[in-house]
Amino acid sequence: MKVNEHLSILFWLRRNRKNIGGQIPIYVRITVDGTRDGFATGKKIDAVFWNEETGASADCPDQHVINSYITKTKAALEKCYNLLEATEVTVTATMVRDKYMPRAPLQRTLMDAFKLHNTEFSERVGKKNGKKGTLLRYQRLEKKVATFLYQQYKVRDVALEGMKKSFAPNFYHHMLMDDIGPNTAMTYAKTLKQVLSRAVSEGWITHNPCGNFKFSYVQPEREYLEKHEITKIYDKVLKVPRLDEVRDVFIFCCFTGYAYETTYNLTQENLFKGLDGKMWVTKNRAKTGTEETVPLLPIALAIIGKYKNHPYCVANNKLLPVNSNYRYNAYLKEIADLCGITKKLTTHTARHTFATTITLENDVPIETVAKMLGHKNLRTTQIYAQITKRKISNNMKELQDKLFDKDGSFKSVF
Repeated sequence: MKVNEHLSILFWLRRNRKNIGGQIPIYVRITVDGTRDGFATGKKIDAVFWNEETGASADCPDQHVINSYITKTKAALEKCYNLLEATEVTVTATMVRDKYMPRAPLQRTLMDAFKLHNTEFSERVGKKNGKKGTLLRYQRLEKKVATFLYQQYKVRDVALEGMKKSFAPNFYHHMLMDDIGPNTAMTYAKTLKQVLSRAVSEGWITHNPCGNFKFSYVQPEREYLEKHEITKIYDKVLKVPRLDEVRDVFIFCCFTGYAYETTYNLTQENLFKGLDGKMWVTKNRAKTGTEETVPLLPIALAIIGKYKNHPYCVANNKLLPVNSNYRYNAYLKEIADLCGITKKLTTHTARHTFATTITLENDVPIETVAKMLGHKNLRTTQIYAQITKRKISNNMKELQDKLFDKDGSFKSVF
């Protein structure tokens, strides 16, 4: 039925939806300047009681109810059109429909939040503004959360608005029960909070459900090598080339503090002569992008010289012949066994050794150590650097020399 030159409203029977009792649902079709939309009225009628010409019911028990609904709906739709026509440049049938019966807002879910967050980070990785390893960690978290949802709640997803404050502690407990260490589990929970913060900034939720969860970490014992252990590894004759190369790379890390990925990516271009006339090495840390610039001690310099003409290094423009991370760690285990070292050898062990045995025990200021390790925060360096008994002994010896004479008598003048 044409209401005006722009708007038409038609009530019609959708005959392919006839129910078992023979009744057919009544639909309404809105047409505005060639655009169409519509909806089901929720009313049903036998076809014999429907007047196709008038678009109304006739001679049926529910005639009054149905026709009253049609009249009121038609008037309401016309009113919606008039309101839109007064404020909008263009009016469509869908706009009239949505004005009459607004659609419920889209209910965003936790998996939607992961899709948003991880897709954006993946795009950054493509532009070299993010690390592939970090993206993989986000994707692992998404899988762990999906597993938790199914095991805990028997669902595949959950509405963001429906998430309770207990979600984060429950997820943390779930990971602990899945034999994930406390610090790793805490890191996953913290990353989940980050994903949800992105949903908050997008306006999908008003507050972060994990916002009140308290994050705490258990500071693990950082393993490092003593001087005699470094010497034992460095002096060990290894007749197998692959072990010899891995040992040299490990010792290089002990004397520079470089992590595996940073060492792997070193080239001849990373070497330079400092103001002191000695050779230095510099590289932005792979994990944080922070510069790590270190003066090369004789052992590290000798290792670089040893591999200057190594076929792999020449062909790939590498400073050292660094294996894949998996092989590197596997070969280090062999080396530890051959050298009688019971401590676990990793690049982390080498990094801690540099921070503790090589530098701090020899009175290099912690601020200098932080700079060489590429740390933005001194607190991070304090995690790596351990105050050893040897360091305490050295400091107390200096104090004793200042306060006492060789015979043990107290100095009268300081």
